[in-house]
Amino acid sequence: MAMAYAWCGMAVVSLVFSLLTGRAAEVGTAAMEGAAEAIRLCLSIAGPLILWSGLMEVMEQSGLSRGLARLLRPLLGRLFPSTRKDEALAEDLSCNLSANLLGLGNAATPAGGRAAVRLEARGQRGVASDELCRLVVLNTASVQLLPTTVAALRAGLGAESAFDILPAVWVSSLLSVCAGLAAARLFSRIR
Repeated sequence: MAMAYAWCGMAVVSLVFSLLTGRAAEVGTAAMEGAAEAIRLCLSIAGPLILWSGLMEVMEQSGLSRGLARLLRPLLGRLFPSTRKDEALAEDLSCNLSANLLGLGNAATPAGGRAAVRLEARGQRGVASDELCRLVVLNTASVQLLPTTVAALRAGLGAESAFDILPAVWVSSLLSVCAGLAAARLFSRIR
């Protein structure tokens, strides 16, 4: 709700200053051009997002996500010890991790939400467990192998090579995940 007030405030301030400076027509034209460009951009990234989100759904329906959960079990077992006893939690976490690796935050959200509910049910109500904090850190830092959403945005805006940012994404993702997990571990020990 606070962002709604912030956006409305910026729009009102812009309108007031455009009237005071005599540039209301220019501001109106810029607003319309910006809205049209936003629609074009949304349509240009819709295809790749639908493709990758559909792929995640196919993985889930075909049982591939369960196989991926078995493959990721050693890593998930170290980060989330609860997955050793809870197959559904392991599957939700692996689906969430897979979607994040593909840069699909929207596809990762439902599985991450289900995993968070299962993790919260294991802990004390109203207090985030260490595992739940690690899940939030992993989703916030979002380690990515293929930043498909960013690549779709870059392609939609005319980039010659939408994936030429891969090395920078890999390094920044790895650093942010490591820093986040280290901070989560440090704070869990302090608490």
